[in-house]
Amino acid sequence: MIHVVGLGPDDERFLTADALEHLTRLPARLRTRRHPAAAGFGHLDSYDEWYDEAEDFESLYRDIVADVVAWHDATDSDVTYGVPGSPLVAEHTVELLLASGVPIKIHPAVSVIDVVISALGVDPMTQRVRILDALDMPTLDGPGPWLILQVYSPEIAALVADALPRDAQVTVCWHAGAADESITIIDVNGLSQLDRADHLTSLWVSASSQRGATDLMDLMHQLRRECPWDQDQTHQSLERHLIEEAYEVVDALSHYDELSGEGSEHVEEELGDLLFQILFHAELGSEVDAFTLPRIMTRIHDKLVSRHPHVFGDASMETADDVARQWEGIKKKEKQRESVTDGVAMGLPGFALWAKMARKRRLVFDDTPDVAADRAELAAALDHLATVTSAVDDATIDGDASWDRFLHAVAAYAQVSGIDIDGTARRLALCIRHEIRQREGLSD
Repeated sequence: MIHVVGLGPDDERFLTADALEHLTRLPARLRTRRHPAAAGFGHLDSYDEWYDEAEDFESLYRDIVADVVAWHDATDSDVTYGVPGSPLVAEHTVELLLASGVPIKIHPAVSVIDVVISALGVDPMTQRVRILDALDMPTLDGPGPWLILQVYSPEIAALVADALPRDAQVTVCWHAGAADESITIIDVNGLSQLDRADHLTSLWVSASSQRGATDLMDLMHQLRRECPWDQDQTHQSLERHLIEEAYEVVDALSHYDELSGEGSEHVEEELGDLLFQILFHAELGSEVDAFTLPRIMTRIHDKLVSRHPHVFGDASMETADDVARQWEGIKKKEKQRESVTDGVAMGLPGFALWAKMARKRRLVFDDTPDVAADRAELAAALDHLATVTSAVDDATIDGDASWDRFLHAVAAYAQVSGIDIDGTARRLALCIRHEIRQREGLSD
């Protein structure tokens, strides 16, 4: 058994009796002696020399874990592995040990979180604190607060600053719980000049003026409780609003200039209106326990991961078409669909439907667009259209066929030219669907 104990966040004052007993009674090693509480264990081996030779932390930690496991196997008895702080707070070697399958017992310890919240006098439960690793920082939004650990150098502090909202207020917790503890409030820009950042530095980032999804959902709850109009809405009554807001986003984007940024506020406003419609439907779903915003977000997150094996797995994709073709295959398998056309919204506007079917045909069957042939077909369709008379005989049928050919040629040539035209030829879309299903060996 490998007993994993924590040295606590500072000197021996935070070392538990349980950790002390295991470090003295059993064969023991430390990940590092560069820690205040390690002063009394100078006789124990550590991996400090490995840090100077390692190319990166990931490979270093994997090597340390492999050595700890080999040492345990060779010792043929219980051993103790000591790490800074708490074994389960920002300690990657313990994560790797747990994943290795060797027998492990984790012993509780005082963590940096305990001393920081004590120094600040806050309750992380009531404040809904989010704990983050400075070495793996996402771009943050929402109201906070956040407790950011392992801000061990000025360079890391500067990287954290890049991920924070510009109006966030930052409390620097330097050596929290130690005799030289220092608590200082600075603005985000001051992080880039945080010269004394070290391995005992943490950041508390208080609420900013930016709002997150939680705030918006809280507002949605309040509207459903207190606003008669919002209380009256159903999924069906909101349908037209969802469609209108989507069209308004498209319109705003068409007037947005990426180079100058002109129109960005309009895009932001319309995207917000569309987002609110999604939140409204999520709220209605949550009220009958059908679906919720967190479940919606989890589902799309997992879907995107599963459909990007070239990003999150071993697959290799070179072009956007390769990715789209792979997406179609994965989707067909996930949904257990007979055809790649299953699940297509047949109520789409005609040319949008045609474009979707044509794209599926090209991706699934790897049909290479022939620009010259499409141009020639367009010219032939125009010539043929000119010969159609308006006499009341078979001209109507012939005219319909000519327009079918013309619209097909226009759509094909527009597509390979990079132009997305709307308008419709639903018969053509259904013809393509029929063709795809035939090539898949299916009947309509």
